[in-house]
Amino acid sequence: MSEPRDQWSSKIGFILSSAGAAIGLGAIWKFPYVTGMYGGGAFLVMFILFTIFIGLPMLISEFIIGRAAKKEAVSAYDHLAPNSPWRVVGRLGVVGCFLLLSFYSVVGGWIVLYTGMSITGNIISNEMNYSQLFDKIIGTPWMALGGVAIFILMNIIVLSFGIKKGIEKASKYLMPLLFIFFIILVVRSVTLNGAMEGIDFFLSVNFSDISGEGILYALGQSFFALAVGFSCMVTYSSYLGKQESIPTSAASVAGLNIIISVMAGLAIFPVVFAFGYEPTAGPGLLFVILPAVFSKMAFGSLFLTLFLLLFLFATLTSSFSQLEIIISALTASGRFSRKKVAVIAGFVVFLASIPATLSFGVLADVSIFGKSVFDATDYLVSNILLPIGCLLISIFISFRMEKAIVINEFQSGNSLATGWFKAWSFLMRWIVPVTIAIVFVFSL
Repeated sequence: MSEPRDQWSSKIGFILSSAGAAIGLGAIWKFPYVTGMYGGGAFLVMFILFTIFIGLPMLISEFIIGRAAKKEAVSAYDHLAPNSPWRVVGRLGVVGCFLLLSFYSVVGGWIVLYTGMSITGNIISNEMNYSQLFDKIIGTPWMALGGVAIFILMNIIVLSFGIKKGIEKASKYLMPLLFIFFIILVVRSVTLNGAMEGIDFFLSVNFSDISGEGILYALGQSFFALAVGFSCMVTYSSYLGKQESIPTSAASVAGLNIIISVMAGLAIFPVVFAFGYEPTAGPGLLFVILPAVFSKMAFGSLFLTLFLLLFLFATLTSSFSQLEIIISALTASGRFSRKKVAVIAGFVVFLASIPATLSFGVLADVSIFGKSVFDATDYLVSNILLPIGCLLISIFISFRMEKAIVINEFQSGNSLATGWFKAWSFLMRWIVPVTIAIVFVFSL
C-alpha cells in the first residue's frame, strides 16, 4: 500500500523551504568571493538584474511544471508530455543532483568539522596557521569522510520525516535562525573601524570595474543561486496547493535570495577590509581568511561560530532539495517507504562522495582532464549539466507544455493582470534561452 502524498502545510512553509533550497553555497560562499573578484558593487547590480529577469522567470517555470503535474520531477515531464523524449529532463535532474551532492556534501562536511571545532574553541588561537589547518582538515581522510558522513546523516534524518514534518519543519527553524545570525554579524561587521572601505567596495557602483567575464559570471550566479535547472523546484512545487500564487511565491524566494546575498557581502567585506585582507581571496575566503579575521576581533570565537552555524544551516536546507528529488523519484511508485529510501539514497551518495572527498588527500594526484575529481565533478555539474537543464526547461514550458495549463497555473491564486503573464512568457520564450546559451558557450 502506497503512502499518501505529502503536502506543504502553509505558504510560508513552502517559501521558507524553497528559499532554503536556493540559499546555500551559491549565496553565502560563492557570491562574496566572486563579487570580490569581479568588481564589487557593479557585480552586485548585474547579479540583481539577472536574478529578476533570468533566475526568477526560470523559478516560476519550475513551480508551474511541478504544481501542474502534481508529481516529482521524473514523473512530471512524463505526465505533461506523455510518450515523448522530454522525460529525459527529469532524469537529468536526478542524475545532476546526485553528482552535485557528491561534491556539495564534501564542502558540507568541511563546514560540519569547522563548526564543531569552533564550538569547542579549537580554531581561533594566536599560534594557529589557518591555511595549514584547512589543508589538514581536507587532506586527512578520516576527518574529511567523517564530516561528510555527519552531514549526509543530518539530511537523512530530516528527509525521512517527509515534506511537512521534515523539510518544512526544519526550514521553519533554520531559516529564521539564519536571518538572526546574519543580522548580528552584519551589525558587528559594519561597526568595525575601517569597515566603510569594505561597504564602499560592495555597494559603490562603477561599471568600469566589471569585465565581460564578470558579467557572464553574474549571469551564471543568478540562476545557479536559485537552485533552478535540475528540477528540484519542480519536486518542491508538486506539493503546493492550488490556492497559492506561483509568481508571488517565486518572487518571495528570489527576494530572500537577493537579501541573503547582500547580507553576506555586508557581513564579509567590511571585516575583510577592516583588517587589511584582499576581497579576491577566492574559495578560501570562508575557511582561511575569515578565521584569521575573526581572531583579531573581540569575541571573535563567538562570531566565527555564529557565521559557521548560519553557513551550516544554509548548506543543509539547500542539500535537502537535492536529496529530495532523488528520494521522491524512488518513492513515486509507492513500493518503498520514504525512510528506507532516504537511508539507502544517503548511503549511496556517501559512497559517491568518497573520490571527491579524497581528491585533496590520497587521491590528490588523480586528475580528469587536468582537474581533481572534486573540480571535475563541479565543472561537469555547474558548467555543463546545469545550463543544459535550464535550457531544456525553458524550451519545454515555452514550446511543448500546453499553454492553457501554463496560463492557469500562472494565474491561479492571484489577480495579476495578463500583462505579467505576457512579460514572463516573452522572457522565457526568447530572452532566457538565448542568455543561458551564451553562458553555456562561455563556460565551455
